[in-house]
Amino acid sequence: MQAIELLAAGIAIALATWFATGVALRHLRRRAILDFPNPRSSHSAPTPRGGGIAVVSAIVIAWVATAVIAGDGAALLVVALAAIIALISWFDDLWGLPVAFRLLAQAAAVAIGALLLPGEGRVFQGWLPPGIDAVMAAFLWLWFVNLFNFMDGIDGIAGGEAATIGFGLMAVALAAGAPPAAAYYALAVGAAALGFLKWNWPPAQIFLGDTGSVALGYFLGWLLLDAAARGHWAAAAILPLYFLADATLTLLRRLLMGEKIWQAHRGHFYQQGARRLGAHRPVVLGILAGNGVLVALALLAALAPHLAGLSLFLAAVPVGLLLWYFAEPAKDSN
Repeated sequence: MQAIELLAAGIAIALATWFATGVALRHLRRRAILDFPNPRSSHSAPTPRGGGIAVVSAIVIAWVATAVIAGDGAALLVVALAAIIALISWFDDLWGLPVAFRLLAQAAAVAIGALLLPGEGRVFQGWLPPGIDAVMAAFLWLWFVNLFNFMDGIDGIAGGEAATIGFGLMAVALAAGAPPAAAYYALAVGAAALGFLKWNWPPAQIFLGDTGSVALGYFLGWLLLDAAARGHWAAAAILPLYFLADATLTLLRRLLMGEKIWQAHRGHFYQQGARRLGAHRPVVLGILAGNGVLVALALLAALAPHLAGLSLFLAAVPVGLLLWYFAEPAKDSN
């Protein structure tokens, strides 16, 4: 019975997001809220941005309904915090806001959210004292919010990642016997991302904007930390591994090269791949294929905890292959 309910809910959320995104697209075009190409862009034509407002709205409605039915006060507060940072990001999409202000708002949202995690917030499984555990969890969450925004640089990539992580977390919740609400929260994110992909699949008609990418990073960050706090740390690390690896390695490389890391750039591995292959679609399809392997390994780790370490080790293989394949050849200094 639960499978039928999940399927019905997923279809309803995906269709609602698809319809709402179409409405948002027309509104954004009329108001000329566009993302214009620049030397660091991966697109060549002005494209409406801010479509994430439809995605976030669908997720918020689904989460509130689920939280009310489940009596989950923590999730209701997480929804409120996500809505606040989505609103701030919407204003940033429209007029631009100081980076420090946005980062401070995100830091406050993750700090509060980290205090609401289950299992006394033991994300690191008791390896760290509770206070340090919460601080490190908040730091990772803040990094994930921003890296998800950084990784939204070509058509379909953020929507595809959100869909696979969302559905992957739903599968892990079902397989591991997590509370039913956990599966519905994850389903809502995956289905909303899938509905948005109809409009964002290469060539994209609309972009998420910071409104969508920042909020999706917040929602997914909560779900991943929630899974880790419930004991499924390996699945939580495996599912977003490609995004984590690409963004983190790119950041470290730019730091070592002395670049200004807060400035927009085109140095991510997936961006190199899009340039080398001359299109966005093969890059996104490659990442989705790799994510399929990661979902399978996350499920293995959830179903067989004694194989969690092996699953995490094996997850590095598809991620490493993707990074290697996308990377542009080094230029000959001669």
